Amino acid sequence: MTVADPDLLKLYALDREGLAVVSAHVQDMCVKRAEMTYQSKQRRFALGGMRYDWAGAKHDREERVGSVLRFDRVLHVSHVGLREHEPQEVLNLLGVTFEKTESPSGMVFLTFADGAVVRLEVECLEVELCDVGPRAEACACQGHALTRAESM
Repeated sequence: MTVADPDLLKLYALDREGLAVVSAHVQDMCVKRAEMTYQSKQRRFALGGMRYDWAGAKHDREERVGSVLRFDRVLHVSHVGLREHEPQEVLNLLGVTFEKTESPSGMVFLTFADGAVVRLEVECLEVELCDVGPRAEACACQGHALTRAESM
């Protein structure tokens, strides 16, 4: 039997408001281009990276935690600005937004600090953010300087 780590986050979002919460938690997530994948048969897009622990920062813990951000019911993926990056280059995820087209369908936009954008055409919004570990001391992420939480 394993005991779940209470510091590991697991969130689901099925609407724009829920996605805003997920987006706040993945702000400044460090992601390698090679850690993004589209599984067309499963209609799934996922990315892995080191998420800055914003909740922990309020308690003087400046850490990153390994996390997976997964989108289901993805019909098509396109992007701008990713080809310029090497597969192992670290990108800084700034946020995730959703725009409805024909309800419940829409577009999810993953925006990165250097101007790169990934667009997911989705049947409906189905998102999961799951911390998988490990934890590590936070450091600056490409394209964005790390600032202390108390300066906010």
